[in-house]
Amino acid sequence: QLQASGGGLVQPGDSLRLSCAASVSGRSYSVGWFRQAPGKEREFVAGISKSFDKTGYADSVKGRFTISRDNAKTTVYLQLSGLKPEDTAVYLCAARTSPFYSRNASLYEYWGQGTLVTVSS
Repeated sequence: QLQASGGGLVQPGDSLRLSCAASVSGRSYSVGWFRQAPGKEREFVAGISKSFDKTGYADSVKGRFTISRDNAKTTVYLQLSGLKPEDTAVYLCAARTSPFYSRNASLYEYWGQGTLVTVSS
């Protein structure tokens, strides 16, 4: 099971840290963060691979968002900085047993419930 948390209402330019906790022990997964705004399709935001913790980002968030993982490999974080109103969305984390993350949401086996991020002045 996955559990995303950390969303909230913030102003433009603010920061937030989202967490994705995995209730798995003794294993690690490749994890992706996705977001879905009202009336829009789900889009890839960032991913971190099980293999060497390789990371990747959508162009729209590169340089503003940072994905990382704790040493126990049970929690993945998404640091959101320089938030813009267009970042407003439900953010969801997903996991797959592959050594590599994917930008394709359909390739993930496990999904958590999302956490809402609202950026508004």
